[in-house]
Amino acid sequence: MADDLNRRKPEDPKKININQPWEVSYWTSKFGISESKLHRAVQAVGPMVADVKAWIDQN
Repeated sequence: MADDLNRRKPEDPKKININQPWEVSYWTSKFGISESKLHRAVQAVGPMVADVKAWIDQN
């Protein structure tokens, strides 16, 4: 099944998939951060949105 290129929100709103460029764009915009900071956050605490948000707030 092909990806839906018209998606505007993540398929799973509780997880961040950094392997999907449109999802990286969504989360960087939502959090107001750079792609590199999003990648560092996910690498540090995993893909769960709540954990990433907490990491961003502390860093």
